Amino acid sequence: MLAQTEMGSQDFIQLGAQAIGVVTRESPAIHGQDLTEGYLTQPVVMGQLSPWGELFSLKTTLDFEGATMKRGELNAGITGEGYIDRRHPHTYLHELLVSSAKRFGMSSVSGVSVTVGKGFAPFGTDDPMTRPFEKYPINHHLSQILERAVAIGALRVGSWIFEAGAFNGDEPTGPGDTPNRDRYWDSWSGRVTYLPWRQGEIQTSYARVKSPENASGGGADQRKQSASIRLEDAQHSGYALFEWSRTGDYVGSTRTFTFNSLLAETWAKYDRVSGALRFERTERPDEQRLGNEFRTPLPSTDLSIAGRSRWTIITARVAASLKGSRSFLAEPFVEVARARVSPTLQPSGFDPRQFYGSSRIWSVSVGAKVALGMTHMRMGRYGVAVAEQPHGKMGGMNMEGM
Repeated sequence: MLAQTEMGSQDFIQLGAQAIGVVTRESPAIHGQDLTEGYLTQPVVMGQLSPWGELFSLKTTLDFEGATMKRGELNAGITGEGYIDRRHPHTYLHELLVSSAKRFGMSSVSGVSVTVGKGFAPFGTDDPMTRPFEKYPINHHLSQILERAVAIGALRVGSWIFEAGAFNGDEPTGPGDTPNRDRYWDSWSGRVTYLPWRQGEIQTSYARVKSPENASGGGADQRKQSASIRLEDAQHSGYALFEWSRTGDYVGSTRTFTFNSLLAETWAKYDRVSGALRFERTERPDEQRLGNEFRTPLPSTDLSIAGRSRWTIITARVAASLKGSRSFLAEPFVEVARARVSPTLQPSGFDPRQFYGSSRIWSVSVGAKVALGMTHMRMGRYGVAVAEQPHGKMGGMNMEGM
């Protein structure tokens, strides 16, 4: 997360920007055909203002994917917000939050905080944007609840962090969409995190989300669970994440579908070279497709689900950090992924082998990330819920790597 630092005048502003240029080739992508496409993905501008330290801080993240990748990004297996097998562009206003925190006595750890604005509900793990891989895991909508109007209270007592939040249930329907005012606070979530040591985290969370895929309400509700363990070395040169998540669709008290996910990923850096490996096994709905076969109906209904499939994906990444200065980073990378898909419902109205042309899909992505100014190390926690405390005071921008 951003370092909480102070300058001599007590006023402090952090600014930063990043973007990733990438070319992806999938084989096969659809109907036995290979596709090769290029994107400017994750173009974001970030800022944080902390004029009185933790007593008042304003954080914002602007995401311009709506302008740079309207068709979505090739990402075999992913689904959400009307896209399938392509990652959807996020909303222009990704985050805009005000936080106020108060520490107990002389403690730099224990405290309470309140956060309001638009951002992440207290559920699950970090936004994949701040993790090593360019390609998102396909459990993104199982393991995070993002871009909602949120009100979050957090309490930290020693090694324990307790969060509770209320938010609007409806997912965005496009990059320019905003939360529906008549849906504010109709959903809730809670998360408990235990920190056994400085670089270790164990979290479990639960959420009830009202009609996320039908913005006007009346659609299926979701009950979501998540648990994870995150380990990191003291030098921030490596980490490991183990994650389980489950989402159940409910009509009233009747459960209609359940989707499970297991994920393990690790990242390590030596000098300027880094490598990462991710294993994911996630179930997803196979929804009815439109004339553009990478799109699905919005709002979706139970009748639009033709089947359910299980995706097993192994992704490897190699990157090199080319730092031009303390506030500039260029990182070329290569990612290779192998996906295997199989139906989990029989009979099914969707045959993955017939649709894609194979039950195995290869993806190769080559590109470079460019970052200027401060960078987001973590995303999805606010106030005293930030798991790791700052290492001290700095007089400039935080360019510490993940």
